Amino acid sequence: MAAAFSRRLLAAALLALALLGAGGCSSLKFWDKDNGDQVIEGSPEQLYREAIRDIKSNNYPGAIQRYEMLEARYPFSEQAKQGQLDLIYAYYKNRSADATIDQSDQFIRENPTHPRVDYAYYVRGLVYFDSGANWLERKFKADIAKRPPHEARKSFQAFQVLVQQYPKSPYAADARQRMIYLRNRLADYEIEVARYYLKRGAYVGAANRAKGVIEGYDGAPAVDDALKILAASYRKLEVDDLAQATDKVRAANVMPDTVGQPEQERPEKDHWWKFWN
Repeated sequence: MAAAFSRRLLAAALLALALLGAGGCSSLKFWDKDNGDQVIEGSPEQLYREAIRDIKSNNYPGAIQRYEMLEARYPFSEQAKQGQLDLIYAYYKNRSADATIDQSDQFIRENPTHPRVDYAYYVRGLVYFDSGANWLERKFKADIAKRPPHEARKSFQAFQVLVQQYPKSPYAADARQRMIYLRNRLADYEIEVARYYLKRGAYVGAANRAKGVIEGYDGAPAVDDALKILAASYRKLEVDDLAQATDKVRAANVMPDTVGQPEQERPEKDHWWKFWN
């Protein structure tokens, strides 16, 4: 036992010395976990080429390993600078949400004027966007409106920065479409809260939530529901003149094909995953 432990300790020491000795060389040797015991020698150019190869073959763990090694060993090389951006993509495709956000934030912080910083904002928004309903919830058409939309707000903010600061970005059009869904998602949640307040008799709270939807989510389908809740809250508070004024606003803005129809017979809104599929 003691002899075996000594051999392992000696092997570890020799490996450490070998790595230290590589510090002054122009290339780097490390064990490639994806290819067994194959030893790879890598200059910045070689490491970057290998990482690109891994990306193209969907070997995202291998690409991440090489990009991280490239940034750690050659932080000032041109390949490392490009690799910082590529690493965002590799993390995202590897479904490493936290790492993707951290890498995006780091890139934005360190490269605020980079010509492709818009991509970092875009992927950051995508990560939070993807934190919505999972495949099982989509399959059974689960109502996610009742779920607190923390990720939706963060996603909306990231996309908002993108479309405001980089309106000509190739990602801006898609970001705008996703913002429409997120706007509706945030408005729907506020409606759920307003309905809860109304049911509990917290009429002032219900009215404030409804007004927040009307003022903050213009164009969302939930605005019609907000007007109904606002009018109902005013009546419960015995402020009939405001209730009547709210009814008039709703009548002037309600969809023509929904006038006079019972609530359950109105056209069903498409679920968000139908929009993207």
